[in-house]
Amino acid sequence: MVWNINTLMLLFPVCFLLIGLTVTVVLDPYISKKHRVIMFIIIALSLTLVAQNIVENALAAGPLRRFWRTTASVYGYTVRPVILILFLYIICPDEKHLGCWALALANFLIHITAYFSHICLWIDNTNHYHGGLLSKTCLYISLLLLAYLLYRSVRNYSISAKSEKRGILIHVFVVLMILAAVFMDGKVGGEDQPVTFLTYAIVIGSVFYYIWLHLRFVQMHEEDLKARQRIKIMMSQIRPHFLYNTLSSIQALCLTDPEKAFDVTEKFGTYLRQNIDSLDRPELIPFEKELEHTRVYSEIEMIRFPSIRMEYDTPDTGFMIPALTVQPLVENAIRHGVRSVENGLVRVSSKKAGGFHEIVISDNGKGFDAAAAENADGTHIGIRNVRERLASLCCGTMTIESAENAGTKITIRIPAEDGGSGPLA
Repeated sequence: MVWNINTLMLLFPVCFLLIGLTVTVVLDPYISKKHRVIMFIIIALSLTLVAQNIVENALAAGPLRRFWRTTASVYGYTVRPVILILFLYIICPDEKHLGCWALALANFLIHITAYFSHICLWIDNTNHYHGGLLSKTCLYISLLLLAYLLYRSVRNYSISAKSEKRGILIHVFVVLMILAAVFMDGKVGGEDQPVTFLTYAIVIGSVFYYIWLHLRFVQMHEEDLKARQRIKIMMSQIRPHFLYNTLSSIQALCLTDPEKAFDVTEKFGTYLRQNIDSLDRPELIPFEKELEHTRVYSEIEMIRFPSIRMEYDTPDTGFMIPALTVQPLVENAIRHGVRSVENGLVRVSSKKAGGFHEIVISDNGKGFDAAAAENADGTHIGIRNVRERLASLCCGTMTIESAENAGTKITIRIPAEDGGSGPLA
């Protein structure tokens, strides 16, 4: 091998990619300790693979050194499947992957036979490489590992939120890039090539897996922001005017009807406790829990406003729903719809139809311009928040039918397969 400008141009990008990746991993304050260690091992093995490529290329071009060239070949064929297994640890760091390590060990044992037999590979007296009966062992085992890597990637993302599933493109790209590199090495690679296409693909794949780790961090950060938004939404349900009016009603009832005052106080305490307890719950809760919260709220309002009635028709309750979904809609129906009409009625129903869990909240109140409300700031922020959480957490939809002086009907549809119907359905 002649060290000319072309050789240096080939080595420059791969070496600086690995050096830059090392510095980035060292300085990154967000990557977990376990992932940091895995990345360091991948970088170290990739550097040794680059060195192995250079050494083997030099040995192939020089005088016969059968032992050293055999050693370089065995090392190269051994380390490539190991790096693929480490990619798997990036995706699933908490698993042992013993089956994959068994394949890597079998690959190593087959290749060390090159020191005493021709069953895998050998170097002849003219310094030419020859492949034996098992010369494709590394290729076939690597293909199995790539297939398993892609399978685990798809499997992990199949249970993730819809917004996270786009990250699978990185895994698909890395696998396709490695396969393309193997093809290129077989078709256009030569003995005067200091670094193989496959080594380049592995180095670039390492960079992409680091990028994927950061995308995961961003996704987890977004989930934290959603949790903060959930807390904000939940706390906003305990509105100052509702607290004030309820306490005023209790105060008045203490003089006129102490027994009813006691009942309202108990229900009010339950309402506050359920709001606060919801802060520690996961985003999806059983529909029955959400219905219970809604009942407590509406019972307080019916005591304060005797002209209001509530009806429930909910034969379908075996599914999950984002916390504080139905209750804010019932609250809107009472506050903005039926308080100002005689014999106000709010009805909550649920049923399973056409592969969906369907919830309907309707009222005979004064209604509103639904199209105008979509563009209003502040007035119907609770409705917008419910719609956004339904879409992001369980692929649900919400439609509003309303007209002034004609009541309102809100329909929520949650896909049965995505709506968390698992253990409760």
